Amino acid sequence: MDAAGVRQQRDSTDAPDEEAYQELSEHQPFIRLSHGSTPLRQSRPRTPSVWKLGLCFFIATISVLALSIVPFSLQALSKESSSDTHELGEPPIGDETDHNEADAEPDSGHASEESDENNPKLIVIQHEEEISSMPALRDASQYILSNSWDFDAAPVVREYHWTIVDGRLNPDGVFRPMILVNNQFPGPLVECNDGDTIRVIVDNKAINATSIHFHGLFQNGTNSMDGAVGITQCPIAPNSSFTYEFQVQNQSGTYWYHAHHSAQASDGLVGPVVVHSRDERTTLQKLEYASDRVVMVQDHYHNLTSEILMDYLKPDMENNEPVPDNGLINGRGMRDCKDFEGWDCDASNATALVFDLAAGQRHRLRIINVGAFAEFQIQWDEHPFYVTEVDGTDVLPEPFHRLNILPAQRYSIVLETNVTTADAFWMRARMVTHCFTTKNRRLQSETRAMIRYTSTETKALDKDPNSKDWPDVIEVQCRDLNVSALHPVISMNPPPADKYMRFDASFMIGDWRLSRGFFNQSTWHLNMTHPSLHRFLDAPANATSLGSPIAVNNLAYDYKKELVIQTEGIRTIDFAINNFDDGNHPFHLHGHKFFVLVQGRGGYPPSEEDLPAFLQQHDLENNPLRRDTVTVEGYSWAVIRIVLDNPGMWAFHCHNMWHAESGMVMQLLVRSDVVRGWSVKEQERAMCGLEGVTTGMRPDDSIWFGNFGEK
Repeated sequence: MDAAGVRQQRDSTDAPDEEAYQELSEHQPFIRLSHGSTPLRQSRPRTPSVWKLGLCFFIATISVLALSIVPFSLQALSKESSSDTHELGEPPIGDETDHNEADAEPDSGHASEESDENNPKLIVIQHEEEISSMPALRDASQYILSNSWDFDAAPVVREYHWTIVDGRLNPDGVFRPMILVNNQFPGPLVECNDGDTIRVIVDNKAINATSIHFHGLFQNGTNSMDGAVGITQCPIAPNSSFTYEFQVQNQSGTYWYHAHHSAQASDGLVGPVVVHSRDERTTLQKLEYASDRVVMVQDHYHNLTSEILMDYLKPDMENNEPVPDNGLINGRGMRDCKDFEGWDCDASNATALVFDLAAGQRHRLRIINVGAFAEFQIQWDEHPFYVTEVDGTDVLPEPFHRLNILPAQRYSIVLETNVTTADAFWMRARMVTHCFTTKNRRLQSETRAMIRYTSTETKALDKDPNSKDWPDVIEVQCRDLNVSALHPVISMNPPPADKYMRFDASFMIGDWRLSRGFFNQSTWHLNMTHPSLHRFLDAPANATSLGSPIAVNNLAYDYKKELVIQTEGIRTIDFAINNFDDGNHPFHLHGHKFFVLVQGRGGYPPSEEDLPAFLQQHDLENNPLRRDTVTVEGYSWAVIRIVLDNPGMWAFHCHNMWHAESGMVMQLLVRSDVVRGWSVKEQERAMCGLEGVTTGMRPDDSIWFGNFGEK
């Protein structure tokens, strides 16, 4: 992970067991000292002698001096108590807390007068929105970040209330069933500072179970909040609620959230996450910029993904991935209803999205591919740009004029509005269609938005831009962006590896002519009502202790259905990944970032014996890129180095949604010696027995046993 160096320094970050965690979370009261008064008994009047008067005067003088010292002692005790409590993760009391409450973002929610139950010193900022009476497209202006954001604000709890509903919506004109957050698409922006606590109360009113994964966030100490169905949790059943709560620690940048249950993300359950750092504008981003916004691109299907998935997984499909119908930018596209005769379609309000950018300045755009399958190549006509962030890692600026981005990847780009040929230009997001194995006659592979220069003399757009495309040919091969020149701003060389492991990613046709994705000889089949993490914690000791610090756990898990790599202590592993498939695989690791040592094209990765000399020869261990989603191109390979220091059960899978659903998933059980001391909370276990918990799941292979499906 990006904080690999930081985490190695704090090997005391062993996630505590549940009792210890609760103990640390409890409010530690301050020592309260008060001046007490003792009543004096009235003595009989008597005539004092001279020496007694002198003695009395001496005692009185000493008493006055002693009493004068007490306030200073109390003040010192008070400061000491405040300092100790702050070290435990609570903000100091007094004026600072009041100041931070007053400085809370006025437009991002309202501060609750009640303190957070788990930490009485944290202010709760509630982000509430009205649930639309009708399914609606979310106002794209909500993805523009405020210039008044307080990067130095004290940590707070940011609380969101999300109601998941089913609805029919037409993002590009064609109506289709969708799964919506608060009856809108896409989902709302989650924005916070490093150190804030995110609390998302999910009320599932949809007909199917669901879950939410916060992609790229480490979940250090909150593995059960990772949202991966069958791995860390059971899904949220219909007509039930679940609260995700976790602290964002030691990371910043651009992330996103999405459903992690079957193929639901492509039905509308997606949205952006932005984490700010105190050093964001001063140290981490090397180029100044006047505005900051999120731009999500995605492929879009006009059918419900559960229907498409059933067709993809049936016999004799040979990994023929479904080809999308269209692309969307921030949830919007434009299609002509004449092309969809017989479909429910209304494109009367469909217009190209417009990004207003002040002329003569630099602007940051956070690009996220929230799609299921398609790689996009994105450009802004006549505007070269700099890449300044990759998957939450700030990088030294490098110039590009086209951006290739695969599902789950994120890039921040900074472009300058200094072109004098016009005031409006096309943004083009083109799917790289050469990656598709089949044809879709309805596909419109290029989706457009506009960038418009604004100034005091800005006029309304009365015609489409006439901007020029770049003269070089567009991408005709399925290739990832060449990131070899991108190096993190915070320099970090990877530690030596403890082990080299090779994994072959492939598709194989097995019984009943079912084509499935594999890591080595394992294709993943989830246990929805007894997730992997729960089963490890429920297993006997002889199935959880392997006698080796890095090993495959074949005792608690069936290797053919669940490949689980189990580690003890902090371990560093080189993953050499071979892709024996003709398509790209954007592999994503939960809970960590890794070092991208090398992405090869063709052939095979260096062997364990040859790798050290290969890395040294090409200087590949000198501050390599750190990210959480790496692409292994078709018939190619990559080597990544992972510092496994975050305790928990973490998924490693292809983020091509169809490939993941076909079984291209494995799991890393990290620091099992720590995890072994955890227990499953009653609420999380109870979710697994709720009515409807298995609805919406991927169809089990057994439904095709005994037949070969429809041709």
